[in-house]
Amino acid sequence: MQVHLKTIHDSSAAAGWAGPRSLVIDRTPRAGGMGIGFSGEELFMMSIAASVCNDLYREAAAWNVELTEVEIVVNGDWSGEPALAKNIRYDIRVRSKAPREKIEELIRHTDKIAEIPQSLRTGTPVRVNEIEVMR
Repeated sequence: MQVHLKTIHDSSAAAGWAGPRSLVIDRTPRAGGMGIGFSGEELFMMSIAASVCNDLYREAAAWNVELTEVEIVVNGDWSGEPALAKNIRYDIRVRSKAPREKIEELIRHTDKIAEIPQSLRTGTPVRVNEIEVMR
């Protein structure tokens, strides 16, 4: 998998894309940006919600459970220098005609296998690969 990010003209805002999908990334005005896109912290938290949501639908299909609506709210604290995410937690609301016990079991199972939360829980390393300086 590969994603791209490139700043837009001479601004702090950037376009991010993966294949045909795109979004705008920026800092808040308080942090010196224009506030026209998601911050990196917001995308980090949103990636947790997206992973759980996508995996929940995948697992529900495998379990023959129909989901009609999923809502996930992720909260976390950022502190330290450099700021690190701490105390990340999420609330999940699911609409389904399946029995409550089955949905709760499905959610607990999905929480254990969702790729982004699992990557964070196991401490996946991140490193700089190649640096190019242009003039």
